Amino acid sequence: MSTTEPAILTRRSFSGAALGLTATGILGAIVGTARADQTSSPKPTALPLAASETVDAGDLKVAYSAVGPQDGSPVILLHGWPYDINSFAEVAPILAARGHRVIVPSLRGYGGTTFLSKETKRNGQQSALAVDAIKLMDALKIDRATIAGFDWGARTADIVAALWPERCKALVSVSGYLIGSQAAGKVPLPPSAELQWWYQYYFATERGREGYAKYTNDFAKLIWKLASPQWQFDDATFDQTATAFTNPDHVEIVAHNYRWRLGLTSGEKRFDEYEAKLATGPELSVPTITMEGDANGAPHPDPKAYAGKFIGKYEHRLISGGIGHNLPQEAPAAFAQAVIDVDAWS
Repeated sequence: MSTTEPAILTRRSFSGAALGLTATGILGAIVGTARADQTSSPKPTALPLAASETVDAGDLKVAYSAVGPQDGSPVILLHGWPYDINSFAEVAPILAARGHRVIVPSLRGYGGTTFLSKETKRNGQQSALAVDAIKLMDALKIDRATIAGFDWGARTADIVAALWPERCKALVSVSGYLIGSQAAGKVPLPPSAELQWWYQYYFATERGREGYAKYTNDFAKLIWKLASPQWQFDDATFDQTATAFTNPDHVEIVAHNYRWRLGLTSGEKRFDEYEAKLATGPELSVPTITMEGDANGAPHPDPKAYAGKFIGKYEHRLISGGIGHNLPQEAPAAFAQAVIDVDAWS
């Protein structure tokens, strides 16, 4: 099946189990990638998105890319870790050509986004990133937008839809419902599942934090290969994104994000009210399309586990063709079509 022709699953027809990074899978991903590199040509590097605009929004001076007509229906695209705005380098022009005003911000700790005050805690907790998104919308005078993302970006989009549904016109979320809590993060999982989160435990140690600071690009490239074992990206594609990791707050934000999830460090009291609501696992009422690649090597939930969380108009799309974790960059046409479709629902 072409990646532009997604399989659509309703709540009544889910199939497939979540993929995991077992020890064998990790080795296989590395070996398989190496073999594929020898036998196939990487996809050409897309023209980069330039985060040439900045705006003061909440705690941050946000660097962002803006394409499409100023009066177009707004779409906000949110990237994850360890990626950047160039995950949407092909998606954004497609949406702009359809008349959307497309905003692609660098998250806190990435690219040209910086803190307005050196006194602000370099906080990676989930609600802090969602508040960033709302403050960005306020600064850009966007009342409502279709919000789409993957990885950290999908979680952030889910949280905006949960806490501020009046601001979220519609939602596209890769890997579905990703809202969590510190209490949930403290619950032990079976060893095979814990293995999938090896980097989370690495970041929990000071050795891991220092290792990530020393080997940031090597670490990120390994994650790319493990999370998307069939994606034949070239060095230019990776290097285009890696510049975002030179942000002075990057390492601290990443380490705090994963330590916070495990309850190993605190967040900020100003976000306690939001985290209390998120800990209840709120249902999402906005029109939603969730997506998954058929070769996602990163930890992700089975679609059956979260289907009931979406109580508005809803579809799940499985994108075939060896599509991994970075779905918007690996299958840009399918991702853009999901945004176009869900925006039209509302």
